[in-house]
Amino acid sequence: MLVNTLRTSFHCFLSLHHSFSFTRPSYSNIFSRSLSVATASANMESQRPVVLVLSGKSESEKEFARSLKENSTLKITDDVKFQTYLHSEMETQSEKDEFNIDTYMNSLETKCFGRFILWSPRLPSTQDIVSLNFFQLPIGSVCIADLQFKGRGRSQNTWESPKGSLLLSFTMQMENGHVVPLVQYVVCLAMTEAIKNLSIRNGIPLLDVRIKWPNDLYLNGLKVGGILCGSTYQSKIFNISVGVGLNVDNDKPTTSLNSELQKLNSDYKLQREDITSTFFDKFEHFFHILIHQGFQPLKELYYKTWLHSGQRVIVQEKNQEQDSPTENVVTVQGLTSSGYLLAIADNGERCELHPDGNSFDFFKGLVRSKLA
Repeated sequence: MLVNTLRTSFHCFLSLHHSFSFTRPSYSNIFSRSLSVATASANMESQRPVVLVLSGKSESEKEFARSLKENSTLKITDDVKFQTYLHSEMETQSEKDEFNIDTYMNSLETKCFGRFILWSPRLPSTQDIVSLNFFQLPIGSVCIADLQFKGRGRSQNTWESPKGSLLLSFTMQMENGHVVPLVQYVVCLAMTEAIKNLSIRNGIPLLDVRIKWPNDLYLNGLKVGGILCGSTYQSKIFNISVGVGLNVDNDKPTTSLNSELQKLNSDYKLQREDITSTFFDKFEHFFHILIHQGFQPLKELYYKTWLHSGQRVIVQEKNQEQDSPTENVVTVQGLTSSGYLLAIADNGERCELHPDGNSFDFFKGLVRSKLA
Protein backbone atom coordinates (compact mmCIF):
# COMPACT_ATOMS: atom_id res chain seq x y z
CA MET A 1 0.00 0.00 0.00
CA LEU A 2 2.84 2.35 0.79
CA VAL A 3 5.23 3.31 -1.98
CA ASN A 4 8.72 4.72 -2.24
CA THR A 5 8.84 8.07 -0.46
CA LEU A 6 10.53 9.96 -3.29
CA ARG A 7 8.05 8.72 -5.86
CA THR A 8 5.20 9.52 -3.47
CA SER A 9 6.50 13.00 -2.76
CA PHE A 10 6.63 14.17 -6.35
CA HIS A 11 3.99 12.05 -8.07
CA CYS A 12 1.20 12.38 -5.59
CA PHE A 13 -2.09 11.83 -7.30
CA LEU A 14 -3.87 9.32 -9.54
CA SER A 15 -6.64 10.34 -11.92
CA LEU A 16 -9.97 8.98 -10.72
CA HIS A 17 -12.62 8.38 -13.38
CA HIS A 18 -15.97 9.01 -11.78
CA SER A 19 -18.76 11.45 -12.52
CA PHE A 20 -20.84 13.24 -9.92
CA SER A 21 -23.72 15.70 -9.92
CA PHE A 22 -23.85 18.63 -7.54
CA THR A 23 -26.18 21.18 -6.12
CA ARG A 24 -24.61 24.55 -5.32
CA PRO A 25 -25.82 25.70 -1.91
CA SER A 26 -25.08 29.22 -0.81
CA TYR A 27 -21.72 29.51 0.96
CA SER A 28 -23.21 31.83 3.56
CA ASN A 29 -26.08 29.44 4.29
CA ILE A 30 -23.70 26.52 4.78
CA PHE A 31 -21.59 28.38 7.28
CA SER A 32 -24.28 30.45 8.97
CA ARG A 33 -24.36 28.17 11.98
CA SER A 34 -20.66 27.29 12.13
CA LEU A 35 -18.68 30.49 11.59
CA SER A 36 -19.44 32.41 14.78
CA VAL A 37 -16.49 32.34 17.17
CA ALA A 38 -17.73 31.01 20.48
CA THR A 39 -16.27 31.93 23.83
CA ALA A 40 -17.53 28.72 25.41
CA SER A 41 -15.32 25.85 26.49
CA ALA A 42 -13.87 23.22 24.19
CA ASN A 43 -16.55 20.78 25.37
CA MET A 44 -19.28 23.12 24.18
CA GLU A 45 -17.38 23.71 20.93
CA SER A 46 -17.29 19.98 20.26
CA GLN A 47 -21.11 19.86 20.20
CA ARG A 48 -21.30 22.24 17.23
CA PRO A 49 -21.10 20.70 13.75
CA VAL A 50 -17.76 21.15 12.01
CA VAL A 51 -17.61 22.04 8.31
CA LEU A 52 -14.79 20.55 6.25
CA VAL A 53 -14.16 21.85 2.71
CA LEU A 54 -12.12 19.82 0.21
CA SER A 55 -10.22 21.15 -2.79
CA GLY A 56 -7.24 20.43 -5.05
CA LYS A 57 -5.08 22.41 -7.42
CA SER A 58 -5.26 20.20 -10.52
CA GLU A 59 -8.30 18.56 -12.09
CA SER A 60 -7.18 15.11 -10.92
CA GLU A 61 -6.84 16.41 -7.37
CA LYS A 62 -10.28 18.01 -7.55
CA GLU A 63 -11.62 14.69 -8.82
CA PHE A 64 -10.02 12.99 -5.84
CA ALA A 65 -11.84 15.45 -3.56
CA ARG A 66 -15.14 14.46 -5.18
CA SER A 67 -14.39 10.78 -4.66
CA LEU A 68 -13.41 11.35 -1.04
CA LYS A 69 -16.62 13.25 -0.32
CA GLU A 70 -18.77 10.70 -2.15
CA ASN A 71 -17.27 7.75 -0.28
CA SER A 72 -17.60 9.47 3.12
CA THR A 73 -14.38 7.91 4.40
CA LEU A 74 -13.01 10.89 6.33
CA LYS A 75 -12.79 10.60 10.11
CA ILE A 76 -12.81 13.16 12.90
CA THR A 77 -12.70 12.84 16.68
CA ASP A 78 -15.58 10.78 18.07
CA ASP A 79 -17.32 13.59 19.97
CA VAL A 80 -17.45 16.03 17.04
CA LYS A 81 -20.07 16.01 14.28
CA PHE A 82 -18.94 17.21 10.85
CA GLN A 83 -20.18 17.88 7.32
CA THR A 84 -18.05 17.67 4.17
CA TYR A 85 -18.33 19.96 1.13
CA LEU A 86 -16.39 20.59 -2.05
CA HIS A 87 -14.90 24.02 -2.62
CA SER A 88 -16.58 23.99 -6.04
CA GLU A 89 -19.96 23.81 -4.33
CA MET A 90 -19.45 27.17 -2.68
CA GLU A 91 -20.73 30.29 -4.41
CA THR A 92 -19.20 33.10 -2.40
CA GLN A 93 -16.96 33.64 0.61
CA SER A 94 -19.01 34.95 3.51
CA GLU A 95 -16.28 36.15 5.88
CA LYS A 96 -13.32 38.29 4.85
CA ASP A 97 -11.06 36.75 7.50
CA GLU A 98 -11.59 33.20 6.23
CA PHE A 99 -8.69 31.43 4.58
CA ASN A 100 -9.15 32.02 0.84
CA ILE A 101 -8.53 28.75 -1.00
CA ASP A 102 -8.49 30.35 -4.47
CA THR A 103 -5.90 32.95 -3.51
CA TYR A 104 -3.75 30.25 -1.97
CA MET A 105 -3.98 27.83 -4.88
CA ASN A 106 -3.25 30.53 -7.46
CA SER A 107 0.12 31.32 -5.87
CA LEU A 108 1.15 27.72 -5.02
CA GLU A 109 3.90 26.32 -7.29
CA THR A 110 4.68 22.95 -5.73
CA LYS A 111 4.58 19.53 -7.35
CA CYS A 112 3.33 17.76 -4.24
CA PHE A 113 3.04 19.58 -0.93
CA GLY A 114 -0.06 21.64 -0.19
CA ARG A 115 -1.86 20.82 -3.44
CA PHE A 116 -4.72 18.94 -1.79
CA ILE A 117 -6.40 20.94 0.96
CA LEU A 118 -8.93 20.32 3.70
CA TRP A 119 -10.09 23.65 5.13
CA SER A 120 -12.44 24.46 7.96
CA PRO A 121 -13.50 27.66 9.74
CA ARG A 122 -13.10 25.75 13.04
CA LEU A 123 -11.68 22.37 13.96
CA PRO A 124 -10.70 20.50 17.09
CA SER A 125 -7.18 20.01 15.71
CA THR A 126 -5.67 20.04 12.22
CA GLN A 127 -3.12 17.53 13.46
CA ASP A 128 -5.86 15.09 14.43
CA ILE A 129 -7.47 15.38 10.99
CA VAL A 130 -4.32 14.46 9.07
CA SER A 131 -3.33 11.77 11.57
CA LEU A 132 -6.72 10.05 11.59
CA ASN A 133 -7.01 10.18 7.80
CA PHE A 134 -3.37 9.71 6.86
CA PHE A 135 -3.94 6.76 4.52
CA GLN A 136 -7.08 8.27 3.00
CA LEU A 137 -5.21 11.37 1.80
CA PRO A 138 -2.56 11.96 -0.86
CA ILE A 139 0.91 12.51 0.57
CA GLY A 140 1.50 16.24 0.90
CA SER A 141 -2.13 17.01 1.79
CA VAL A 142 -2.67 19.99 4.10
CA CYS A 143 -5.42 20.70 6.61
CA ILE A 144 -5.97 24.36 7.51
CA ALA A 145 -8.29 25.83 10.14
CA ASP A 146 -9.19 29.41 10.96
CA LEU A 147 -9.87 28.48 14.58
CA GLN A 148 -8.75 25.48 16.60
CA PHE A 149 -10.30 24.46 19.92
CA LYS A 150 -8.33 21.32 20.78
CA GLY A 151 -4.87 22.16 19.49
CA ARG A 152 -1.95 19.88 20.29
CA GLY A 153 1.60 20.59 21.42
CA ARG A 154 4.55 18.99 23.15
CA SER A 155 3.92 16.56 25.98
CA GLN A 156 0.22 16.29 25.05
CA ASN A 157 -0.40 19.94 25.90
CA THR A 158 -3.65 21.32 24.47
CA TRP A 159 -4.82 24.87 23.90
CA GLU A 160 -7.37 26.99 22.04
CA SER A 161 -6.06 28.79 18.95
CA PRO A 162 -8.14 31.85 18.02
CA LYS A 163 -8.57 33.52 14.65
CA GLY A 164 -5.61 35.44 13.31
CA SER A 165 -3.27 32.46 13.50
CA LEU A 166 -2.04 30.29 10.65
CA LEU A 167 -2.96 26.77 11.74
CA LEU A 168 -2.04 23.91 9.45
CA SER A 169 -0.95 20.28 9.37
CA PHE A 170 0.32 18.27 6.42
CA THR A 171 1.41 14.73 5.60
CA MET A 172 4.68 13.29 4.34
CA GLN A 173 6.55 9.97 4.18
CA MET A 174 10.22 9.06 4.57
CA GLU A 175 12.26 5.87 4.48
CA ASN A 176 15.49 6.99 6.13
CA GLY A 177 14.95 7.01 9.88
CA HIS A 178 18.24 8.85 10.47
CA VAL A 179 16.91 12.07 8.93
CA VAL A 180 13.36 11.89 10.29
CA PRO A 181 14.29 13.88 13.46
CA LEU A 182 15.65 16.62 11.19
CA VAL A 183 12.29 17.25 9.51
CA GLN A 184 11.24 19.72 12.22
CA TYR A 185 14.38 21.77 11.54
CA VAL A 186 13.62 21.87 7.81
CA VAL A 187 10.03 22.96 8.53
CA CYS A 188 11.24 25.77 10.80
CA LEU A 189 13.79 26.87 8.22
CA ALA A 190 11.23 26.83 5.40
CA MET A 191 8.90 29.07 7.40
CA THR A 192 11.60 31.62 8.30
CA GLU A 193 12.73 31.71 4.66
CA ALA A 194 9.15 32.10 3.46
CA ILE A 195 8.60 35.14 5.69
CA LYS A 196 11.94 36.60 4.56
CA ASN A 197 11.02 36.01 0.91
CA LEU A 198 7.66 37.73 1.30
CA SER A 199 9.30 40.71 2.99
CA ILE A 200 11.75 41.14 0.12
CA ARG A 201 9.14 40.49 -2.58
CA ASN A 202 6.76 43.12 -1.19
CA GLY A 203 9.37 45.70 -0.24
CA ILE A 204 8.45 45.72 3.44
CA PRO A 205 10.70 45.78 6.52
CA LEU A 206 12.42 42.45 7.12
CA LEU A 207 10.90 40.47 9.95
CA ASP A 208 13.80 38.67 11.60
CA VAL A 209 12.03 35.49 12.64
CA ARG A 210 14.51 33.13 14.29
CA ILE A 211 14.52 29.46 15.26
CA LYS A 212 14.67 28.38 18.88
CA TRP A 213 15.79 24.77 18.99
CA PRO A 214 14.17 22.42 18.46
CA ASN A 215 10.83 23.63 17.07
CA ASP A 216 9.86 27.18 18.08
CA LEU A 217 9.86 30.41 16.07
CA TYR A 218 10.77 33.69 17.78
CA LEU A 219 10.50 37.33 16.76
CA ASN A 220 12.17 40.07 18.79
CA GLY A 221 12.60 37.71 21.74
CA LEU A 222 8.96 36.57 21.79
CA LYS A 223 7.51 33.28 20.60
CA VAL A 224 5.52 33.76 17.42
CA GLY A 225 5.11 30.17 16.24
CA GLY A 226 5.84 26.51 16.77
CA ILE A 227 6.19 23.20 14.95
CA LEU A 228 4.91 19.77 15.97
CA CYS A 229 5.87 16.52 14.24
CA GLY A 230 4.39 13.10 14.91
CA SER A 231 5.22 9.86 13.16
CA THR A 232 4.32 6.18 12.92
CA TYR A 233 6.34 3.38 11.34
CA GLN A 234 4.77 0.83 9.04
CA SER A 235 6.10 -1.38 6.23
CA LYS A 236 9.55 0.26 6.47
CA ILE A 237 8.05 3.73 5.95
CA PHE A 238 7.79 6.62 8.42
CA ASN A 239 4.39 8.30 8.12
CA ILE A 240 4.81 11.85 9.39
CA SER A 241 2.19 14.44 10.33
CA VAL A 242 3.60 17.96 10.62
CA GLY A 243 1.74 20.72 12.47
CA VAL A 244 2.49 24.45 12.20
CA GLY A 245 1.11 27.32 14.25
CA LEU A 246 2.06 30.93 13.48
CA ASN A 247 0.69 34.18 14.89
CA VAL A 248 -0.02 36.30 11.82
CA ASP A 249 -2.64 38.73 13.18
CA ASN A 250 -3.34 37.39 16.65
CA ASP A 251 -1.16 39.21 19.21
CA LYS A 252 -2.03 37.04 22.20
CA PRO A 253 -0.30 35.83 24.27
CA THR A 254 2.92 37.27 22.81
CA THR A 255 3.02 39.08 19.46
CA SER A 256 2.23 38.60 15.77
CA LEU A 257 3.92 39.24 12.44
CA ASN A 258 1.60 42.05 11.44
CA SER A 259 1.77 43.84 14.77
CA GLU A 260 5.56 43.89 14.45
CA LEU A 261 5.22 45.26 10.91
CA GLN A 262 2.99 48.00 12.27
CA LYS A 263 5.65 48.90 14.83
CA LEU A 264 8.05 49.30 11.90
CA ASN A 265 5.67 51.88 10.37
CA SER A 266 4.53 49.55 7.61
CA ASP A 267 0.92 49.55 6.42
CA TYR A 268 1.40 46.21 4.66
CA LYS A 269 -0.23 43.13 6.17
CA LEU A 270 1.03 39.63 5.54
CA GLN A 271 -1.72 37.23 4.49
CA ARG A 272 -2.00 33.61 5.62
CA GLU A 273 -2.58 32.44 2.06
CA ASP A 274 0.70 33.97 0.82
CA ILE A 275 2.65 32.67 3.80
CA THR A 276 1.28 29.16 3.31
CA SER A 277 1.97 28.93 -0.43
CA THR A 278 5.47 30.39 -0.06
CA PHE A 279 6.17 28.08 2.86
CA PHE A 280 5.30 24.98 0.83
CA ASP A 281 7.38 26.21 -2.12
CA LYS A 282 10.37 26.55 0.22
CA PHE A 283 9.70 23.33 2.12
CA GLU A 284 9.41 21.20 -1.01
CA HIS A 285 12.80 22.49 -2.20
CA PHE A 286 14.44 21.89 1.19
CA PHE A 287 12.81 18.48 1.55
CA HIS A 288 14.23 17.43 -1.81
CA ILE A 289 17.70 18.43 -0.56
CA LEU A 290 17.20 16.58 2.73
CA ILE A 291 16.15 13.37 0.98
CA HIS A 292 18.93 13.37 -1.63
CA GLN A 293 21.82 15.06 0.19
CA GLY A 294 20.99 15.04 3.88
CA PHE A 295 20.89 18.04 6.19
CA GLN A 296 24.50 19.13 5.62
CA PRO A 297 23.77 21.50 2.67
CA LEU A 298 21.15 23.27 4.82
CA LYS A 299 23.23 23.61 7.99
CA GLU A 300 24.85 26.95 7.18
CA LEU A 301 21.50 28.61 6.49
CA TYR A 302 20.01 26.95 9.57
CA TYR A 303 22.80 28.24 11.82
CA LYS A 304 22.31 31.76 10.43
CA THR A 305 18.67 31.55 11.40
CA TRP A 306 18.71 29.89 14.83
CA LEU A 307 19.39 31.63 18.15
CA HIS A 308 22.00 29.37 19.69
CA SER A 309 25.47 29.55 18.14
CA GLY A 310 27.85 30.37 20.98
CA GLN A 311 25.07 30.24 23.57
CA ARG A 312 26.20 29.34 27.09
CA VAL A 313 23.80 26.95 28.80
CA ILE A 314 23.68 25.11 32.11
CA VAL A 315 23.35 21.36 31.69
CA GLN A 316 22.97 18.40 33.99
CA GLU A 317 25.25 15.39 34.17
CA LYS A 318 23.90 12.29 35.85
CA ASN A 319 26.22 10.18 37.95
CA GLN A 320 25.17 6.88 39.51
CA GLU A 321 27.25 7.62 42.60
CA GLN A 322 25.41 10.88 43.30
CA ASP A 323 21.86 11.38 44.50
CA SER A 324 21.31 14.41 42.27
CA PRO A 325 22.88 15.43 38.96
CA THR A 326 25.68 17.99 38.82
CA GLU A 327 25.30 21.16 36.75
CA ASN A 328 27.91 22.49 34.34
CA VAL A 329 28.15 25.29 31.81
CA VAL A 330 28.82 24.45 28.16
CA THR A 331 28.84 26.40 24.89
CA VAL A 332 26.52 25.39 22.03
CA GLN A 333 28.35 24.82 18.74
CA GLY A 334 25.71 23.34 16.43
CA LEU A 335 23.86 20.09 15.83
CA THR A 336 25.10 16.53 16.04
CA SER A 337 24.38 14.02 13.26
CA SER A 338 21.43 12.73 15.28
CA GLY A 339 19.87 16.19 15.53
CA TYR A 340 20.68 17.00 19.16
CA LEU A 341 22.76 19.96 20.31
CA LEU A 342 26.54 19.81 19.96
CA ALA A 343 28.33 21.65 22.76
CA ILE A 344 31.84 22.09 24.16
CA ALA A 345 32.67 22.26 27.86
CA ASP A 346 35.25 24.71 29.21
CA ASN A 347 37.78 21.88 29.37
CA GLY A 348 37.37 21.25 25.62
CA GLU A 349 35.26 18.12 25.99
CA ARG A 350 32.67 17.67 23.25
CA CYS A 351 29.20 16.57 24.30
CA GLU A 352 25.68 16.05 23.01
CA LEU A 353 22.79 17.75 24.81
CA HIS A 354 19.42 16.04 25.26
CA PRO A 355 16.24 17.40 26.89
CA ASP A 356 15.39 15.62 30.12
CA GLY A 357 11.78 15.10 29.05
CA ASN A 358 10.28 16.96 32.01
CA SER A 359 10.80 20.65 31.29
CA PHE A 360 8.53 22.60 28.96
CA ASP A 361 11.50 24.81 28.08
CA PHE A 362 14.09 22.54 26.49
CA PHE A 363 16.90 24.77 27.73
CA LYS A 364 15.97 24.32 31.38
CA GLY A 365 16.46 20.60 31.48
CA LEU A 366 19.35 19.66 29.23
CA VAL A 367 21.29 16.50 29.99
CA ARG A 368 24.87 16.11 28.80
CA SER A 369 26.10 13.00 27.02
CA LYS A 370 29.83 12.74 26.28
CA LEU A 371 30.91 12.25 22.68
CA ALA A 372 33.90 10.11 21.71
